[in-house]
Amino acid sequence: MMLKMESQIYPILLSLIAAILGALAQYFFKMGALKLTDIPIYKNYYLMGGLISFFWVLVLFIFAFRLGGRMFVVYPAYATTYIWGGLIAFYWAQEPINSWQLGGVGLIIIGVSLISVQN
Repeated sequence: MMLKMESQIYPILLSLIAAILGALAQYFFKMGALKLTDIPIYKNYYLMGGLISFFWVLVLFIFAFRLGGRMFVVYPAYATTYIWGGLIAFYWAQEPINSWQLGGVGLIIIGVSLISVQN
């Protein structure tokens, strides 16, 4: 039995949470990759954190689709992973952000907003 909802609000919110977790997973993978020469892969907790984060991304997508989320709405909302990843890179990894990247973030926000508008 599939739960059907007219509104895409909950699927979008679940997809946005999944986007944050997906960005965290990428950060964990980056940190884990930097430690591959120092510790064995099975002791690399960053890599395990990335895998666990992506597992929860999958779970959130399943729930979003069970709530009637449309792929054309849910996946663009997940595209905000780039934004969350950029913020994580800037604040935690101290990576610089340039004006082209900020412009791309603006376009992502505009695109996701336009796609999420209901008819």
